[in-house]
Amino acid sequence: MLAKNFKKSLLAVNIGLVMSAGFTGAAYAADETKVQEDVEVIEVRGIRRSLEASMNTKRFADSVVDAVSAEDVGKFPDSDVGEALGRISGIAVNRAFGQGQQVSIRGASAQLTRTLLNGHSVASTGWYDQQSIDRSFNYTLLPPEMVGGIEVYKSSQANLVEGGIGGTVIVNTRKPLDLDANTLFGSVKADYGTISEETDPEISGLYSWKNDEETFGALVSAAFSETNYQRNGIESLVGWGDIVPSTFQQQRERTAINAVFQYRPTDSLELGLNVMSLDLSADNANTSLFLIFPDDKDAACEQVNLDGTCTFYRRSGEGANPGWAQTWARAGSMTSDTVDFEFKYAGDNFELKGRVGNTQSEGGTDLTANYGFWLGTPADYAGTYDATGDVIDIDIANKSFTADDFQGQLSSAGWALKKQPNSDEETYAQFDLTFPVDFGAITAIKTGFRWADHDVKQETYTANLVDSIAAYDASHYYSGTVSSGAGFTIPKPNLDQMLSDGYAAITSFDNTSIAYKAGYGTVNEENFSLYAMADFSAEGIRGNFGLRYTSTDASSDYFALDANGNYANSLSTDKADYSEVLPSVNVAFDLTEDMILRFSAAQVMSRANYTDMFASSSLAGYEDDVDGNEVITTGNIGLEPFKATQADFGIEYYFDGDGMVSATYFIKDISSFTKVDEVTNQSIGITDPNTGKDDWTVASKGTGSGGEIKGIELQIQDGFDNGFGYQANYTYVDSEAPAENFPDRIELFSDSSEHTVNLVGYYEADFYSVRLAYNWRSEYMVREAPGFYGNREHQDYGTLDLTAKYSVTDYLDLTFEAVNITEEDSIQIGTASGDADVKPELRNGYPAWSFEGEARYKLGVSLRF
Repeated sequence: MLAKNFKKSLLAVNIGLVMSAGFTGAAYAADETKVQEDVEVIEVRGIRRSLEASMNTKRFADSVVDAVSAEDVGKFPDSDVGEALGRISGIAVNRAFGQGQQVSIRGASAQLTRTLLNGHSVASTGWYDQQSIDRSFNYTLLPPEMVGGIEVYKSSQANLVEGGIGGTVIVNTRKPLDLDANTLFGSVKADYGTISEETDPEISGLYSWKNDEETFGALVSAAFSETNYQRNGIESLVGWGDIVPSTFQQQRERTAINAVFQYRPTDSLELGLNVMSLDLSADNANTSLFLIFPDDKDAACEQVNLDGTCTFYRRSGEGANPGWAQTWARAGSMTSDTVDFEFKYAGDNFELKGRVGNTQSEGGTDLTANYGFWLGTPADYAGTYDATGDVIDIDIANKSFTADDFQGQLSSAGWALKKQPNSDEETYAQFDLTFPVDFGAITAIKTGFRWADHDVKQETYTANLVDSIAAYDASHYYSGTVSSGAGFTIPKPNLDQMLSDGYAAITSFDNTSIAYKAGYGTVNEENFSLYAMADFSAEGIRGNFGLRYTSTDASSDYFALDANGNYANSLSTDKADYSEVLPSVNVAFDLTEDMILRFSAAQVMSRANYTDMFASSSLAGYEDDVDGNEVITTGNIGLEPFKATQADFGIEYYFDGDGMVSATYFIKDISSFTKVDEVTNQSIGITDPNTGKDDWTVASKGTGSGGEIKGIELQIQDGFDNGFGYQANYTYVDSEAPAENFPDRIELFSDSSEHTVNLVGYYEADFYSVRLAYNWRSEYMVREAPGFYGNREHQDYGTLDLTAKYSVTDYLDLTFEAVNITEEDSIQIGTASGDADVKPELRNGYPAWSFEGEARYKLGVSLRF
């Protein structure tokens, strides 16, 4: 084929770039091309070489693949892994606290992106009691310094682990036999946030060793960061409080440790052991100021929207209530530990690879506590509240409060004290067998299987209380002030004191209450997959085709709820099973040495989220003192997986060693996915003891059908001899799903932006480099129904980031990173139609949620030997 006719020098450079970037070689098509033993492996160092390595991964792949390569040991292109992925065409990033937390690929929800670490799953749990337990990967858990490279498979092939309708992301960490002996890296950074106004430390390091014979190597890397996050914004709760300036503060500590061992006793046999431990402490305080209006809200209202929701209030200052200030204090944490053993044996006419391992995670909210009381006087809140735009404008008499403005003593609210632990564990085994053959154009037959046993568990424990909970002056719980949304200054919570007094008010946790039975659920899922795939190659054509068979047996334990609102005292178990056959084909036509035409087609699937599969009937808003906030959600272990038939057509032109331009058309025909049905104002036989009402939103999970995602990706990159270079891409997505599948009745898939743009420019000299990157995406739907915040539309969002490096010596670098320089705000509005059965703040363009953008700046020094 034409790919084999490249000059040996060019091919050697390309192969060296791919290998030294930390890739496994699976993404690389020229299996039959052998590298001469005396060819020197080219080490990837710098922005331009990193982009070359990523480009060549794409060029030599049989399937539709993009990549991100580290610029050096310990140096990733962006300050977090998610942001780096966001530079790839077709990928859109969901950000939290200025970081790339999750990614969606080609208009599919972030929950439909399959992420693997070195080819295997990583267990994780949420640290926040409002988070759903899903299958997405939180990229903020993984320090970028540990990553060697990332492969993004946008098309499927039979030997890929199933689960990615959007695509499959494989994150590869470093291996000792790929690095020079005694490679040493260390980095110290100071991280400053413009809202928190705190400077926080980050420390990372790596040491890699191998013997002279290069038969054994060991690598240890570690990273620690301590970050004070703060998010200021305005939340809307039309049913109670209406407009709520809020401040979310988090004390986050992240520790990551990775140990890798490789043993290659012969040219035919290689063994590897990878141990990774991720630990996250995420204690947080969410302080809200509920601007409670007079009892006669109609009299205070001067303007309403289409469904009668008030969008403009005027208060005289003579109402009965001032504002209500409260803080939700939470102790959150998560640990994730993975042990992975892999081997590879090359026989005379076959290659056997395999891995077995276990990954497990414990986490959740260790304690939730609430403190609140009236703040200020009614006169403080006199003025106007304008919700006619995308962000609520509050113009009132006083926006500054201290602890002295509380109208009485505060104590821990007994009804709020609880803990919500989660656990996640998977044991897996995978074996892959390759036979080189000479069956005409077919060059190799590949087959293998994967087995995984996965357990997920969630619980909610309410508290048994002491006889009397002590009350204190507000200064016991608040000290100083902190900025908040809408220009407010509010009392600053003492998180440690709140958590300490919360624990002191508890004698034990209850596992017999209604809340415990409602919050208990398990999912056990046993998955088995078997595949067969053929690689083919002829003059001007290469690729693969195959079938993947997968079966799933699932079960869920829960406390059943009867028609009278009573939970059973013993567990019930629901079971379900299904199987799928997933064909795939990938073809690359090498039209010339520099031009490739691609075609791929496949059937793909993603399993339903665990939070939707719990067969329990969970209660949200029960006993939380918020009227109209009660939701009962019943999951379904029998949910069918998300399924789609997809195809790609693309052309790529490589006009230089580091220059390329490409265009790809893609289409995904969605045949099934999880839908949520909601009905408000329902009686279920359970009366909330705090509100005295049996008035619930009833939510159920089912399988929806129909929908289509199609679009086009355009990308270009090039580097010049004068040190300048650029990278640009644009993605257009047309995403449509039947409106009846969503409570908001919006005919769009979640997380899907119609337009996504990435622009990157850089300059690289011998001793310094500068890189400026801009990412923009158009509006998209965020769906958390039946969760607290529901479904709303996130407005278009763009971030400007900068990275710079100056090499003081060959071993010492000074680094600077800036994220979200323009401090772009996160603005979300309710866009449901008037007849949608959702909360008023989620309809007709009401400004449901807005948070102020924060820029983060990092200054660091790094050493590399």
